[in-house]
Amino acid sequence: MSNINKILSLIGIIVVFILCYGYKIIQEPLGNSIELKIFTVETGETAKMIANNLEEEQIIKDSSIFLLYLYITNNSKRIQAGEYLLSPQMNTIDIARIITKGETNEEKITILEGWNIDDIANCLEKKGISTKEEVYALTGYPREINYNDELIKDFDLDKPDNLSLEGYIFPDTYNINSGDTAETIILKAVSNWNRKITDELKEEIENQNKTIFEIITMASIIEKEAKTLEDKKNVSSVFWKRIEAGIGLQSCPTVLYSIGEEKTQVSTEDTQVDSPYNTYKYKGLPLGPISNPGMDSIIAAIYPSENNYWYFLSDTDGNLHFSRTLEEHNQNKYIYLK
Repeated sequence: MSNINKILSLIGIIVVFILCYGYKIIQEPLGNSIELKIFTVETGETAKMIANNLEEEQIIKDSSIFLLYLYITNNSKRIQAGEYLLSPQMNTIDIARIITKGETNEEKITILEGWNIDDIANCLEKKGISTKEEVYALTGYPREINYNDELIKDFDLDKPDNLSLEGYIFPDTYNINSGDTAETIILKAVSNWNRKITDELKEEIENQNKTIFEIITMASIIEKEAKTLEDKKNVSSVFWKRIEAGIGLQSCPTVLYSIGEEKTQVSTEDTQVDSPYNTYKYKGLPLGPISNPGMDSIIAAIYPSENNYWYFLSDTDGNLHFSRTLEEHNQNKYIYLK
């Protein structure tokens, strides 16, 4: 056998050895431990950096083989930043799939439209993220004038400094990682609110000689009064007309917010509670928002319908019925509330 053939044979043996070794490394996990480790991929990290970090944290056996596998499968540039739960019991193929498909260690938390700070605090406490008191320390207490705005000092929210973040915690579904705190979630929601109130909307609000705070306060009431965008715009029209005419809004949700209770009916006694949020007792908008409104309610507050309605009521099924006169309103009461 010539020297060249011997060399080629030797190279072939080495290649086969490397392939067999690599295949073994790829297929076999590092160990049998089922312990899950939190592994973070930072934005801007290269595949080589990530492979080295995986080996250093004893999640994979060989960073070079892992990196080679990423290149062979054309996945070296598909790794997604995020926080992952990985285990030494996973093999290279499993880990590569997880970090290239973005199967992060994220949970989702949904802040519903119309929730107030109490609802959000209850939700975060039930999920074990924080206590209600910790949430209130960040958002301020609802119905109280005692807020320290240190948390949101970098945001231009156009709100009184001493009022809570009620109205500014935007309802949406948020991805959260295991290490996220109530502060992280609140800041995400406030940042989201800040993005939703575009320059175009701000310009329209200014053209109407209103403030963003007035719009958010109105939207927070509309959110609790109506379900559909059409109804929201009709409610908005009724309320803005009443404010302009110096007539009380007489909104039941503002009464419920004033007393800090959730119930289906408001009593005459409830409507007499002395609170700046009670629009039965005080004319105009309440002191501040009574809930965290969604985008439809904000749009409705900015763009009310053109109509002749001055009254509305909700029937037992939650449907709204509008009327132009007090006489029509009383007739609707007889028809829908008997």
